[in-house]
Amino acid sequence: MSSPHKEISFENEICVHLAAHGWLYAEDDAARYDRARALFPADVLAWVQESQPLAWETLAKNHGSAAGETLLARLRDQLDTRGTLDVLRHGVELLGLRQPVKLAEFRPALAMNPDILARYAANRLRVVRQVRYSLQNENCLDLVLFLNGLPVATVELKTDFTQSVRDAIDQYRHDRLPRPKGGNPEPLLSFPSGALVHFAVSNTEVAMVTRLRGPETVFLPFNQGDHGAAGNPPLEKSRTGESRFPSGGPSNPPNPASGHRTAYLWEQVWARESWLEILGRYLIAQRDKKRQLTGWIFPRYHQLDVTRKLQAAVLRDAEAKTAGKYLIQHSAGSGKTNSIAWTAHFLAELHDSANRKLFDSVLVVSDRTVIDAQLQDALFDFQRQTGVVATIKGGEGSKSAELAEALSGDKKIVVVTIQTFPFALEAVRELAATQGKRFAVIADEAHSSQTGEAAAKLKAVLSPEELAELGDGGEVSMDDVLAAQMAARAGEKNITFVAFTATPKNKTLELFGTRPDPTRPAGPGNLPVAFHVYSMRQAIEEGFILDVLRNYTSYKLAFRLAHEGKDFDESEVERSAAVKRLMGWVRLHPYNISQKVQVVVEHFRAHVAPLLAGKAKAMVVVGSRVEAVRWKLAVEKYVAEHGYKIGTLVAFSGEVNDPESGDAAFAEGSRTLNPLLRGRDIREAFKGDEYQLLLVANKFQTGFDQPLLCGMYVDKRLAGIQAVQTLSRLNRAHPGKDTTYVLDFVNEPAEVLAAFKTYHETAELEAATDPNLVYNLRAKLDAAGFYDDNEVERVAAAELNPHATQGELLKAVEPVVDRLMRRYRFAQEELRLAREEQDERAAQEAQEELNALLLFRNDLGAYVRLYTFLSQIFDYGNTAVEKRALFYRRLLPLLEFGRERAGIDLSRVVLTHHQLRNLGRAPMPLGSGESPKIAPITGAGSGAVQEKQKAYLGELISRLNELFGAETTEQDQLVYVNHVLMGKLLESKTLQQQAASNTKEQFANSPDFGNALTGAIIEALDAHNDMSTKALNSPAVQQGLKDILLNYAHLWETLRAKRAS
Repeated sequence: MSSPHKEISFENEICVHLAAHGWLYAEDDAARYDRARALFPADVLAWVQESQPLAWETLAKNHGSAAGETLLARLRDQLDTRGTLDVLRHGVELLGLRQPVKLAEFRPALAMNPDILARYAANRLRVVRQVRYSLQNENCLDLVLFLNGLPVATVELKTDFTQSVRDAIDQYRHDRLPRPKGGNPEPLLSFPSGALVHFAVSNTEVAMVTRLRGPETVFLPFNQGDHGAAGNPPLEKSRTGESRFPSGGPSNPPNPASGHRTAYLWEQVWARESWLEILGRYLIAQRDKKRQLTGWIFPRYHQLDVTRKLQAAVLRDAEAKTAGKYLIQHSAGSGKTNSIAWTAHFLAELHDSANRKLFDSVLVVSDRTVIDAQLQDALFDFQRQTGVVATIKGGEGSKSAELAEALSGDKKIVVVTIQTFPFALEAVRELAATQGKRFAVIADEAHSSQTGEAAAKLKAVLSPEELAELGDGGEVSMDDVLAAQMAARAGEKNITFVAFTATPKNKTLELFGTRPDPTRPAGPGNLPVAFHVYSMRQAIEEGFILDVLRNYTSYKLAFRLAHEGKDFDESEVERSAAVKRLMGWVRLHPYNISQKVQVVVEHFRAHVAPLLAGKAKAMVVVGSRVEAVRWKLAVEKYVAEHGYKIGTLVAFSGEVNDPESGDAAFAEGSRTLNPLLRGRDIREAFKGDEYQLLLVANKFQTGFDQPLLCGMYVDKRLAGIQAVQTLSRLNRAHPGKDTTYVLDFVNEPAEVLAAFKTYHETAELEAATDPNLVYNLRAKLDAAGFYDDNEVERVAAAELNPHATQGELLKAVEPVVDRLMRRYRFAQEELRLAREEQDERAAQEAQEELNALLLFRNDLGAYVRLYTFLSQIFDYGNTAVEKRALFYRRLLPLLEFGRERAGIDLSRVVLTHHQLRNLGRAPMPLGSGESPKIAPITGAGSGAVQEKQKAYLGELISRLNELFGAETTEQDQLVYVNHVLMGKLLESKTLQQQAASNTKEQFANSPDFGNALTGAIIEALDAHNDMSTKALNSPAVQQGLKDILLNYAHLWETLRAKRAS
């Protein structure tokens, strides 16, 4: 008896279990293996004889005693020609037979044919131990799994008492070579004619690969995950700890009594029906552009788990005559494209217990172009059918016709973009309501700028901050698109929704999350959670994505401002508006941008550019489209001046006007910004070797995959989920990529870390949104007294009447609009007159009236957003709140109130000090401490329009200097230029004359200018020794000073003005 800690004992336990659960096994089976053909001949012949007796009878009649040899020889030839998977699924043709000989029978979606079911039951699964497979040596594989005599998997086992799964992987990479050096191919290990998958297995971990490539072979983890981490759960965890997650979550199936953490592999994955389903339905052939086979796609464990659990849950819903909503929180690197393809295919084929097809069509919403190709390839592999997937790409006019044809025809799956989704969902709802059809909608988290109807509906659910960003060319997530489009009320019965996202928002969790007890409303102890989770932590630990916070460096900006040299100013301004304008002025100041550009370019050259054999790229994230234009021009200028070969692109949506940069409007395709783009898509152009830096403003911060990105430079405020989505553009894995860099000029490291920790394992709600918020806000709006119930009823009646005209709707709402607009204009006029007459009391009363009207309009928007969201979760059963939603939705866009802001003159503000300080690499430990939870919607409509706080502009500048100027010193470069050199140079009559007589470019090259600058530096030597010494000893510093004097301090213009005066 061998010792239980040895590998042979592990091997024996697996074989004994399989033998007891429908597999064939005998200790001497290895002797019956045919090395040259890589087949188990006895099972091939037994399968054909039992499952297809007529075919065997014909073969025997035609070939006599050579029938078996003829079949085996033809089978080997077809395996070499077509590959194992195709032969298993579609059989082989032989001369004299009317139909191909089947080599397996997989369970069809509609399992009613008794002959098919009999063949399915006859499938012969066999496990063979210690298989000497090689034609050139006596190398031995621990286990080989066969289906009807064809090898489908090989296994190398290692017991953790002596070795690890890494040793099994190394054995495959170095000793199990598909083509040994100087030898012939090994049939069992060759692609595509050998085994379909190769497993490396220990007591604690599993890894797999579908194609062996010698030392270059890359195995993928095939583990369950350990409560959000990589690996498999310890026995005590999985047995004693009940999962909080309903039929999904990071569900860790209890390990069986065998004692191995990896027992799920042979007890669940290799279970007879499971293994046959994987071989028949999951494996997908990968092909290149020439349609040549390059590999197999075999599901990772979480993909297998989620697709199976989804099918089971959807079937339960069907039996209960309801339709569910499922949130799949799968991290980047989880293989969502494949998961969506499998989910779409399986739901399209799903039948209930009465063998009725569950869905008439499956709608896939995604901007990933590969989804369509993947689905087409998968369905062809499974069924040899083409044309069952439709992709709607038409223009506005043709979308409806294309959709109607696809949804009413024989298209099992319809793929639409986010822009097309509103039309698709409307068509689906109409068919569900009028014809009783059932649909599944699978939404990918792809992101895209919104236009047309999608944008109009989005305004109902986006916060004011999100709307502002959308207005500056921003992008919105699929979460927001779904919330906008799902205007149907709670309890929709004929449409099942499945949402895939890595970073769910609060409304996504509440809308799609699964409550532990579905019979009770969401609340303490019953908060919605994701149906299934593959966490960011697990993806990082398994090596599918990188931890982008490992090299995170923050910078602090210190500056001082002056306003005509005075501490105070007589101009009174609104405090919040002035602070925002002043900070924006600093951000756009040419010197501020130039200093950041220098940091970015030099850091890129020193740290990022050498990565990936010189192919690494970086992204610069700025705060607005105007900033993007200024940054792009500044980067180009700096790169050209230094002779660097760095290609740059800038990306933003729409057009932006920036008179300081040029007279014409700027757009992505402008020759000024991207002169070599020549109509190409920026994503495609950035893939090549031509470009290394991509500057973005509210674009490509989500849904942008470029594995060569190794650096990111952030000059934009990123809050919460936006920080995670933006910085995650860096995390895509690539061969040789093990380092990323983030330089952040704006955000606090602690806030960024907190955002990432929210999504590091499982995103959880802190609490559920209170449905009574709708009633509270309705009461507040009613109490304002700006409308009555009869007016609400008239608008709602017109809105709900299918025969009503637009004129009738306007007639119903116009009296309210007219009354409110007249009140607003009257209050504006009263305020103007009161200010002219300096009547403070009258001015205050008029202002209060304006404030009340502005607050009313804000509350209308809050109600529409809140009700649009909550009515999908709760059945209010109250027509009054529904009618008000209709009334407010029509009233809101007609109330054209403006919030007046006084103009703020910043023309005489000067940036006197400026310093960017590197705070060093910030420790960002994702795995320690508590993970913040996601807050629900609270207090909607509880705001009030604040009375504008007035302040003197000089006081604000002084306060900003206190906040941001503590780090600056009198040796600051701008001080040296503005207060030392500038004063000395302005006294020169020679320079005044030259400035008046020459262009700026000619003046810049004047020897007199250079001599005068040197003289000024020498004169300043005593008072400013460090700066002056550095300048005298460095021509580069002198050139930099010239640049600042001419382009930022306006020396040439000031000299001309002095000459003229």
